[in-house]
Amino acid sequence: MKPLDPVILQRADPCIRRFDDGWYYFTASVPAYDRIELRRARTIAELPQAPTIDVWRKPDTGPFSELIWAPEIHRVFDTWVIYFAAAPSREIKHDLFQHRMWAITCDAEDPMSGAWSVPVQVDSGIDAFCLDATAFVHRGKTYYVWAQKEPDVRGNSNLMIAELATPTRLATPPVRLSKPEFEWEIRGFWVNEGPSMLVRHGRVFMSYSASATDENYCMGLLHAAEDADLLDPASWTKSPDPVFKTDYEHAIYGPGHNSFTVAEDGATDLLVYHARTYTEIVGDPLWDPNRHTYVKPLAWDAAGMPVFGRPSGL
Repeated sequence: MKPLDPVILQRADPCIRRFDDGWYYFTASVPAYDRIELRRARTIAELPQAPTIDVWRKPDTGPFSELIWAPEIHRVFDTWVIYFAAAPSREIKHDLFQHRMWAITCDAEDPMSGAWSVPVQVDSGIDAFCLDATAFVHRGKTYYVWAQKEPDVRGNSNLMIAELATPTRLATPPVRLSKPEFEWEIRGFWVNEGPSMLVRHGRVFMSYSASATDENYCMGLLHAAEDADLLDPASWTKSPDPVFKTDYEHAIYGPGHNSFTVAEDGATDLLVYHARTYTEIVGDPLWDPNRHTYVKPLAWDAAGMPVFGRPSGL
């Protein structure tokens, strides 16, 4: 059986979203980490050939002038917003890069032709390494979820949640929902990052990625009842095992940093993620450009829990 082929080559941290205008929008980390690229198409199959535009390019210097990571496009508060992480330099301090979260916004109806703002920092209230923000609306509230280094917690990043007051300002203090604790979350680095949200079958699901960005990279899952207080850590249950991991048999390595979307039928949930097709990485995996974007159907079991399957699509 043939393993699943990539949808888009050399695009890591992929975000595909279908909005009310009927378009699929795609953005991701580009290998040069120097800009935010956006494309759209009427179908996912058309995304690889869709024309791209650079909605923002990094300046030569300043607080957001290096390592532009993991952009995500959202529509919140009737505004287009792209969240991304950026650093002032490539220098590592205290064993971490210096990323903070930023956002650009667009008030035009069409985000492909409208003007995008200059970046605004999304201040988490914790002056430390943070990245991988996402947003979702649930029961009339808009939430912001991201990965954050907490100075008093061992590891690179934990999963945090807060309510948003505006696209770029928190309405509530950050709350930690998860930290690296299981063996599969601490291989190479102690990491919980790349959260993505899906509300289905009476639950709110939060997928996330863990461990180093080589073949050890994998995905975990949190879930809460849809009527629970999402800002209360006690509302969430964490799976003790990874839900998506390397498929050694079919050479799909380090799957993770996912997003969710829906197929053209409007009913089939889709898992969007990146992975590599080899393990022989020279140097730091972050500088290897061959993390490719994949898409596969997400199944559900009789209890209403997602079944991620294998990254090979089998």
